[in-house]
Amino acid sequence: MSAVSSLVPARFLTIIAHLVIVITIFWSRDHNVKACLPLDFTQEQYDNEDQKLVVALAVTLGLFAIELVGFFSGVSMFNCSQGLLSTGVHASASVALLFFLFEQWECDIYWWILTICSVLPAFVEILLFIAVFGLKKKPL
Repeated sequence: MSAVSSLVPARFLTIIAHLVIVITIFWSRDHNVKACLPLDFTQEQYDNEDQKLVVALAVTLGLFAIELVGFFSGVSMFNCSQGLLSTGVHASASVALLFFLFEQWECDIYWWILTICSVLPAFVEILLFIAVFGLKKKPL
């Protein structure tokens, strides 16, 4: 199996791993929200931090949708640059989010992980959409 053909399943698996971890954080965000708050917090503070985390997780899911549409439509499935970038950042995000989940890091750290590991590959995916559908270039 060549390096290019093994990049496609690796990319798919890292995207799915990242997606599963984000969904897990969605289901069990209570402990992470409490880690963002002082020891004596009000319900209003809790609701505010919970809403921020829900928005961040929802944005992440939207960016997943963009990336998966590009991947499954074939726009970027065999693009080596996007495949390598996506595999690297989603693998890094999976590791970072596991620490976020188990070590109960503060919620602000999630925004950094979101920016580097979700916005960046989704932005490149959008550029590939523009190149393929707008400029009529080949998907490779």
